[in-house]
Amino acid sequence: MSYWPLPNQTTQGNNMNYLRMAFIALVMASTLAGCTTNTSKAPAADTVSPPPLIPRDVLFGNPRRYQGRLSPDATKMSFRAPVDGVMNLWVGERGDFNSASPITNDTGRGIPSHFWASDSQHVLYIQDQNGDENWHLYSVDLKNGETIDLSPFDGVQANMIGQSEQHPGVVVVGMNDRDPRWHDAYKVSLANGERTLLAENSGYGQFFIDNDLRVRLAMKALPDGSGDILLKTDAGWQTWFNIPAQDMLTTTIVGFDEANEGVYMLDSRNRDKAALVHQMLGESTPTVIASSNKVDISNVLVNPLTHEPFAYALDYIRPVWHATGEDYAPVIEKFNAQLSGGSQVLAQSLDNQFWTVYTDESDRSPVYKVFNTDTGELNKLFVTQPDINNLSMTKMQGVVIPSRDSLDLVSYLSIPLEADPDQDGTPIATSPLVILVHGGPWARDSYGFNSEAQWLTNRGYSVLQVNYRSSTGFGKDFVNAGNKEWARAIHNDIIDAKNWAVDQGITNADEVAIMGASYGGYATLVGLTFTPTDFSCGVDIVGPSNLVTLLESIPPYWESFRQVFYNAIGNPNNEEELEMMKERSPITHVGKIERPLLIAQGANDPRVKQAESDQIVEAMKERDIPVSYVLYPDEGHGFQKPENNLSFYAIAETFLGTCLGGRVQPVGDDFEGSSIEIVHGLEYMPAIKAPLTSSM
Repeated sequence: MSYWPLPNQTTQGNNMNYLRMAFIALVMASTLAGCTTNTSKAPAADTVSPPPLIPRDVLFGNPRRYQGRLSPDATKMSFRAPVDGVMNLWVGERGDFNSASPITNDTGRGIPSHFWASDSQHVLYIQDQNGDENWHLYSVDLKNGETIDLSPFDGVQANMIGQSEQHPGVVVVGMNDRDPRWHDAYKVSLANGERTLLAENSGYGQFFIDNDLRVRLAMKALPDGSGDILLKTDAGWQTWFNIPAQDMLTTTIVGFDEANEGVYMLDSRNRDKAALVHQMLGESTPTVIASSNKVDISNVLVNPLTHEPFAYALDYIRPVWHATGEDYAPVIEKFNAQLSGGSQVLAQSLDNQFWTVYTDESDRSPVYKVFNTDTGELNKLFVTQPDINNLSMTKMQGVVIPSRDSLDLVSYLSIPLEADPDQDGTPIATSPLVILVHGGPWARDSYGFNSEAQWLTNRGYSVLQVNYRSSTGFGKDFVNAGNKEWARAIHNDIIDAKNWAVDQGITNADEVAIMGASYGGYATLVGLTFTPTDFSCGVDIVGPSNLVTLLESIPPYWESFRQVFYNAIGNPNNEEELEMMKERSPITHVGKIERPLLIAQGANDPRVKQAESDQIVEAMKERDIPVSYVLYPDEGHGFQKPENNLSFYAIAETFLGTCLGGRVQPVGDDFEGSSIEIVHGLEYMPAIKAPLTSSM
């Protein structure tokens, strides 16, 4: 799952896969009073036995290795791996794991994301404090092992704007130490952290640098929700073109061309699906390089030296790669021939010979691989969770569900082995269903390995992941179809998906749970308040309960994104829309809740603050409506520490076993080392109470 897109998130340097600062929050629940096992379910198939229980720590503990990268000169590799149970960064010679050793020694929540500097001598990583999203950017010098904080200011958020192979040893970083709303652009030395101001930010949502590390373009959000792209000239900033409000989520600059005289863009202006285009600076008409009538162009691959896009992906059910021209067509043909599931190109060597590729089939552990463009060979670098490959896994099926108003909802279905022995999506018996609602809403579910889906199907539940309207990747009309439709048409899409699953014989209408994080948490609360009997239970993870207070408390550095929220949710400064926002807020309808609910929150969440959970829990307590409220004091918008993940999934399993009748692994020591606090509703969790009490 993903969450609100981050303003100031650069698309510069696409080929180096600069960090995407969004975390995967975890979806789970707890046992509540009044939650009883349904007795109306269809008989389970008596000819197929369920597979053995997969231990939770196999699916949700630390992987053996993760986030593999090759250095730009392709001589070294890096990855995240545990050091004393905490995910740290390791570096070794390419393919030689005996030579690898840790270059960081974090003992807290671990290192969440890293990438290489263009000089191949420094590894960069980001880290915040207990989920507060005040990201700092750090540089590790591989020669002397020294780590430098490149943004050493308290309460400041840094973001990576870009770097260039023409200027090794420096990066361009945005920092909001002068004004928390706006990130000024600095050139920062990797050797000593010295910074030089390139551009002061007087109200721009993004800066774009050219290949010479000059700030050339800026994006300024306008009151109507559109955005102006401005060009820096000798006379100052001049408006170049406007991105209409309906295109703001589907149009972005990829990077400058080799001559720094034009830019490559993903552009949905004057079309529905975002195309890959080139537009000369100052000119008004772009040249289309590639387009599709089915999905947006995504995952553009850019030659690191010529800066020319040579390939892209089209991701409907799963991604398929395409060349932009004949020169790379044979290479891409060989690449596609070795892929059958999900795939992402994460990094490229400077000579473009070696690509770091993430591949994931739905029923086995993800694998990091290296593609050699000279030989056409795609070879394994490492398997992330080898133990998984010895276990019985379910296959994910891509399905397209029609909405009541004839939209195509690209979705993913996973069915337990005992209900679908052939794993072809045609069950021989019904099973309880969990609808996993992704966050955002401007994100999407995709094909590939999903730990939560495997966990749930192993416990006996089918899983349905729906790309409802507002999901990205399917064109701007689909994204904008969700504007002002929170708790209305978006929720109808989820209900339509549930009804489809019932009609297909996958589940029974009274055996469906709804779970989600961030927007998915809001969707869960909507499900239990607006349609109080449609779901057997619900799990809200860091989800907003009150749309008015949500927008009142968004972080200051999202100021340039505020109007996008207003267009999608409502403008609280408009009396009519304010009333609509109140009416669409689950807290307004809290008295309608009839089914069991767990609310889970990170205390340091800057996006959906703790008050969003506090207020609905208080409202339920006042009405004597059972609710359990789980709080993690050392987490933010989602849970990062493995100990916290395991404790929460243990609660979830007991909850679902009680509500839907699935299998349950004993809690065991899954609370050990966790910061979990059950603020309210422990009395509704008798199966959890004993181990929790003994471990706190």
